[in-house]
Amino acid sequence: MGINMTDRYAVIGNPISHSRSPRIHRAFALDAQQDMSYEAILSPLEGFRQVVTDFFAFDEGKGLNITLPFKGQAYEMSEVKSSRATQAGAVNTLMKGKDGRIYGDNTDGVGLVRDMTQNLGWTLEGKRILVVGAGGAVRGVLGTLLAQNPSQLWIVNRTYSKAQNLANIFRAYGNIDALRFDEIATQSVDIIINGSSSSLQGELPPLANDILAQGACAYDMAYGKAELPFLIWATAQQATVSDGLGMLVEQAAESFFIWRGVHVASTELLSELRAELS
Repeated sequence: MGINMTDRYAVIGNPISHSRSPRIHRAFALDAQQDMSYEAILSPLEGFRQVVTDFFAFDEGKGLNITLPFKGQAYEMSEVKSSRATQAGAVNTLMKGKDGRIYGDNTDGVGLVRDMTQNLGWTLEGKRILVVGAGGAVRGVLGTLLAQNPSQLWIVNRTYSKAQNLANIFRAYGNIDALRFDEIATQSVDIIINGSSSSLQGELPPLANDILAQGACAYDMAYGKAELPFLIWATAQQATVSDGLGMLVEQAAESFFIWRGVHVASTELLSELRAELS
């Protein structure tokens, strides 16, 4: 035969038109000189499994990124799961192995930690970290955060039982506890991460003004909105702040490495995306 087919990759979600993944992965492919294509695929809410099956039915279908609301279904479809995927209970990266089986991984936690420690230069080890929210986005990053060895990690959430449930799941990996909003001790938090959906709704979680320690850092996993209420609040508390754009780029870089075995530099692309967003 001798016909070289371009390897195909894609991101699947619903909605999907807003996704920056094609822009990011095409830049990576160009940079790393990889013969591959990358597109966005809108999956019907009820048809995700079929869309994935159809994509991998072709030899050139090699890998997928999975975004909302399908990360749980992607987890169920994965025939082999990484330890990160198992911890997260969700999958955002699928790959068809040479054995034909579907491999599932989760790169969200790595993306977050790499952005904080490498791009932003924050230290997580020995710090008191407060994570706001207890949904899938938070569960996806807790294992990787605890691997950084913070002195304490707290989860706070409007529904306390959800925070408690996550703390119980992750207790084996480090010092983690659930809190109610009125239990966050004064002057105690070195790093605060907003993983709740409040920013996307233009709301601020019910955080008191005196909870951040001197020199604290605040990170919002959301990005793209000019004014995130959580970051406005944190700036007013004299915290060093960042949105989640770097996490998006770094989780993509980790997916790219899983698929292609190539580490790509992200700094230049991150500044380009920043410029485009502003």
